[in-house]
Amino acid sequence: MANITAAEVNKLRKMTGAGMMDCKRALVESDGDFDKAIEILRKKGQKVAAKRADKEANEGMVLAKTNKDHSFGAVVMVNCETDFVAKGDSFTEYVNGITDLAIEKKPATLEDFKSLDLNGHTVGETLIEMIGRIGEKMDITYEFINAASVSAYNHQGNKLATLIGLNMNDIEDVDQTGHQLAMQVAAMNPVAVDKDNVDPVIIEKEIEIGKEQARREGKPENILEKIAMGKLNKFFRENTLLNQDFVRDTKKTVRQYLTEHNKELTVVEFKRLMLGA
Repeated sequence: MANITAAEVNKLRKMTGAGMMDCKRALVESDGDFDKAIEILRKKGQKVAAKRADKEANEGMVLAKTNKDHSFGAVVMVNCETDFVAKGDSFTEYVNGITDLAIEKKPATLEDFKSLDLNGHTVGETLIEMIGRIGEKMDITYEFINAASVSAYNHQGNKLATLIGLNMNDIEDVDQTGHQLAMQVAAMNPVAVDKDNVDPVIIEKEIEIGKEQARREGKPENILEKIAMGKLNKFFRENTLLNQDFVRDTKKTVRQYLTEHNKELTVVEFKRLMLGA
């Protein structure tokens, strides 16, 4: 059996962030082989993840950022079980680090994101190591936007963040306009950019709800469809971004706010991530 020194234990702790005793046990088990010890710690993380799979992980941190020319934005959510962990320095540094990595590498999918190299290990592996070290269920959600102009908004406390993509970047105050709309998405939680983008399943559900409400009110069967369509149009006005009242000036819609800046300016996409949603 290898003679494991305190210096070796400390070295492994700095490499992995795992606890001192966990590091010592891993080094003893691996007979002093650092690579094997790291693998043992990862496996410990995997076991912790499996053991806590049925736990609620509604705390954590959500962070949105853009690259320097505002052509790409990423929003990353890392969930954990307790607010205590979410507010820890190592946790917030980790979320910032992997979000910066997403901005740099622009992964196209969550799996691509988890496969990115982070200090010699993949993002997915580092997450497993954190699970083993902290002992809580954790998970990552990742969304991104490529557009002519992308703006990010992080709500106070980092429990909610949004991205908004506009189709133009060469107009006056485009960054401020994007910021305002990113806050609109945070506050009003639209289901789609415009009514044509709403999922047909949602539309069908709203029509059925409208019909049933009218039926319960005693309306004749032959006008239920017409009443339901009226309710659907109200749903579109309240729940699609371009048709919503603009939060900063409810006398105009978001669409009107945009066209005041430029008749061709519009939203191409938005993303919204919120803890517990």
